Order: sequence, then C-alpha cells, then structure tokens
Amino acid sequence: MKPIRTRTARAIAVAIVAGSLALTGCSSDNGGGSKGKDESKSQKDAAEQQDPVAYGDAAASSGPAKEVTGAKSGGFINVYMQSDLTHMDPGQIYVSDAGQFSNLIHRGLTNFQEDKDGNLTVVGDIATDSGQSSEGGKVWTYKLKDGVKDEDGNEITSADVRHTIERLYSKVIFDGPTFVQSWLSGNDYRKALPDGPYKGKHLPDSVLETPDDKTVVFKFNQPRPDLPQALAMAGYSIVPEKQDTKEKYDKAPKALGPYKIAEYKPGKSMKLVKNDQWDPKTDAVRHQYVDGFNFTNTVSQASQTKRLVADQGEAKNAIQFTDSVDPAQMSDVISNPETKKRTIQGYQPYVWQLTFNLDRVKDKKVRDAITYAIPNQSMVQADGGRYGGEVAGGLLAPTLPGFDGTYDPFGKLKKPNGDPEKAKALLKEAGVKEGTKLTYAYSNTPRGQAQQVIIKDALEKIGFDVQAKEIDRASFYEQVGKLDNPYDIYMTGWGQDWPSPSTVITPVYDGELVADGASNYSHINDKQVNDLIKKALTQEPEEAAKTWEQAHHRIVEEINPAAPVYYSKQIQLYGSNIGGARYSNESSYINITDLYLKQP
Repeated sequence: MKPIRTRTARAIAVAIVAGSLALTGCSSDNGGGSKGKDESKSQKDAAEQQDPVAYGDAAASSGPAKEVTGAKSGGFINVYMQSDLTHMDPGQIYVSDAGQFSNLIHRGLTNFQEDKDGNLTVVGDIATDSGQSSEGGKVWTYKLKDGVKDEDGNEITSADVRHTIERLYSKVIFDGPTFVQSWLSGNDYRKALPDGPYKGKHLPDSVLETPDDKTVVFKFNQPRPDLPQALAMAGYSIVPEKQDTKEKYDKAPKALGPYKIAEYKPGKSMKLVKNDQWDPKTDAVRHQYVDGFNFTNTVSQASQTKRLVADQGEAKNAIQFTDSVDPAQMSDVISNPETKKRTIQGYQPYVWQLTFNLDRVKDKKVRDAITYAIPNQSMVQADGGRYGGEVAGGLLAPTLPGFDGTYDPFGKLKKPNGDPEKAKALLKEAGVKEGTKLTYAYSNTPRGQAQQVIIKDALEKIGFDVQAKEIDRASFYEQVGKLDNPYDIYMTGWGQDWPSPSTVITPVYDGELVADGASNYSHINDKQVNDLIKKALTQEPEEAAKTWEQAHHRIVEEINPAAPVYYSKQIQLYGSNIGGARYSNESSYINITDLYLKQP
C-alpha cells in the first residue's frame, strides 16, 4: 500500500506520508496526555490482525451483504476531512483516504469481506467468486455476475474489465498500484502497451483474455496466488470503457457502488447520494443504509475532535474519515468514559520512516548518524502517545505475520529518544562539517508540521543546517516520487497491501522499480536485495518468510535507505447518532460500509 495519507492495511496498501493522522500537539507523559488505565492497542492486538485471508466461493460472494444488527435506513452522514481526496480515479488510488472513499462508489472484480471479529475473506465483487486458478496458479479465471451496472445503467462486461487493466499501462495513470500490470508484463510493463487501450491496441490473449462478455482470464508466467487480494485493492476497481474520460475521470468517476457523486466542489465539499443502479443482490460486502454522505474537506483535525467531543447538532451524525483524534485533545477523549465509547481503535499496518534520497545522501555513515539522532519517542508523542503509535525497530509492521518485536539494530528500544553523541561521532568519521545543509521535505498537515519541528531540531543539534521545504498534502507523494526531486530526506510511511512482506519490500525497496512515480522513494537499487526479492517471490510462504527476513535485515542494517521511526495506531471519533461503527482491519479506519444513523 502506498503512503499515508496512507496506503492500506492488510487488504489495503497504504503508505504513510501525507498525513491522515495529523500531529498537532505534544504531551510530556508517555500516554499521549491520557490518564488512567492504559487501554491503547498493543503488539498483541496487532498479532491478532495477522490471521490469513480466506478465499471465498460463489456462496460467500453472493449478495446481499449480511445485515448489521439494529441498522436503520435514511439520513445523511457528515464526513469530516482536513483536505480534498488525493484521487477519485480508481487507477490512481493507492492511499488510504481515497481507498476508504472507493468502497462507497467503486467496485472491483474482488473485495474484502470482514466479519464482526475482523476476519477477512476475499469474495467476488462483480465476479462470481474470488477466482478459479489453474496451471498451478499461473492462470486465473473470473466469471462476471449478472446485473452489475454503472450509475447510468450500462451493464458491466468483460470488455470493461479488460479496459480497466489496460488503461493502467498508459501515462494517464501514474499513481496507483502496479502489482497486476508487472505480473502480466514485467516491471517495464508500460512498454507492452504504451498508449493503453486508447489507440485501439490491446494486450494479447496470451496475457489477458476475454473469450466472452462474462469471462476474464489472467495468464502469468509464474504462479500468482495473491491475485485475488491484489484485485481487491481500490486501484483495480472497474472503469467502464464507455465512461472513461482519461485525465478528467479523476474529478468525475462513474459509480458502480451503492453511492454516486451528486455534487463536488474541489477543495471544499462533496455530496454522495444513493446510486439507484446498484443492486444489493450482487454485492456481498456493502450496504446502502444512509441516503448519502456530506463531505466537508476543510475541517482541521483539532476542529474535528472538538466538534465530536462536544457531540452537538450536526456532529452527532458525523465521523472522522481517515483523520484521527487530535493528540492535544487525547486526554479529553480517553479520560471521559462517554466520549471514549465513541471511539474506534486498532493497530495500523503502517511504519513511519525518514526516507533518504540515496542519490543525494550517499554516505551510509551519514544516514546512520541521522537515524541515531531521531528522537523516535518524541515523534510518537506528537502523534498521540501510546494511542498513536510505538517506537519502531525495523521497517516491517507488527501487523505482518512473523513480526519480530525484538528487532532493533539502532537501539531505539533502549534509547527511544535517540543517541546524539553516537550520531555526532559518525558524522565526524564521515568528515561532515558543522553547518552542512540538509533539505527536508514535509507535508503541510498538522502531523507533517509537527514532525518537521522535531526532525529539524534533532538534526540541527548534531550540526546540520536543515532547510525545511513544505509541500502541499495532496501532491506530497507525487513530488517526492520524482527521481530528480531536490530533497535529501522526507518522512514517508507504508503499510502492507495484504499480509505479506512482499507488499512492503517489493514496491518500496526493489531496485528494478526505481522510476518516476514509483514507490521506491529512496531509489535503493541493491543487487543482493533485488535477488532476494526474486527468490522470495518464487518460494512457498514458509521458505519465503526466511528470505524476506534476510532482505529486511540487509536493507535496514547494511544499506539503511529509510530510518524506522514508529509503528502507527489508530483512534477515531464518531457522533452519538452513528450506528454500526467499528474498527476495520481491512482499511485501518472506521468501517465505512456498515454505518447507519440510529435516529435517521
């Protein structure tokens, strides 16, 4: 998953940079300012989120979705956000805010169905099941359900699925996941269809076949057992061929899901209403309880928290979408039992890291020095204390199977606020002079701004002249994703797309994926790491786990392209009239598809 603003958990890929959990305040105690019993989520809770994802059959994939106990119909939910969505075109969606939004209006071949205990099953969404594999997992066949239509009443066919995949090869799409394309056509997949489907060319049937209107066949050169999970990502949701407006689609997509866009004022607001072409009989995941959602994209994290704590007027019908409780108000939320009842909590799949641009920060001693200097615990405190995260030892999150909580090569568990003396000694060995300039890019969110203050102070104390450069939240990843970017360091984050280290190490640290717009933000290109990735991708899970661990250790200890900072947790507020609220392991936010109003 891409960055945070977040790329997703488990099912969702999320990376963590542009700031969906904003930091606006620090607290002096280790509890993020909260008092009383510590009920924050632990790594034990994270381990409970590691359960394997099941693949559902046709019965599990048929609608309607299981009813939410006590659910009522009617009314509008108010959605609080700090800024606009990063994208609405499915092919561009790889961060968490847009992924959360996607489940309201988009549909894909598959999706994640989550039970009340957080267990995940991949089911057919517009497909009849999670997929039928053959030839040892090299070939996957999908049959489409009857009655799936877009908001204008056009029935979805295999041609629309083909179009959805092929448009990802074009330059129109630059910011979404690349798993399926690279599996079909290699890491330089764009060369296979440089104009996508827009000039009448298509991928050969030997790669992607649509023998009839209801059948789609994916053909790979090696087994791809994770395909059903990849296709469940928001980035592979369907774009109907007749509706595709290329670049313009990002501002006016056509809905297949239970809601559609009725009004959109960029940077300000958006109104979703019921999509009358959505048939619940075809959907095993979503509900359509409320009449719609009113998004306000100008409410700061602090204001969101204040309104929801007060729980007056429209706030009773409101939710935080992908933002979290304001750290400065955490005590007010946690210490009040009635307010605390209106929170959802979970361990997110994200790891915040200070990424080095290896084209500019070439000396490993310098990278190590900066890593030792980072006051990790101060960063956690600024994001909510124990309710916001925990100091990180490595680059793989506690939500991943096989997580090693003792792994800590930079001694952060013993010295959580850094080791500036060791940092200075390393800089001296490297011959770095006092006052050397270091350019730090950060997102203009409360979280990004708070991180900037902490990082700048820590690095100036060891002798750097830090040049802080602010980037707009909506374009942060686009800017640091440019190979020729002018920044030395930048805070990023990543969460697995599904429960496998392959969805972290491959997109972020594979040297063969160094490119403009790719997620290898450090530009690491190490032959040994690349070879270990290739090896792991061909192994059975048990053997692969050892290879991923080997790759992880080499990345962190011998190269250090990104300093681990902290593992992220989630705590969100909702109004007293919101029903069906719970933490979603799939999205790592409030479960958007089950919500209703207690009193419509």
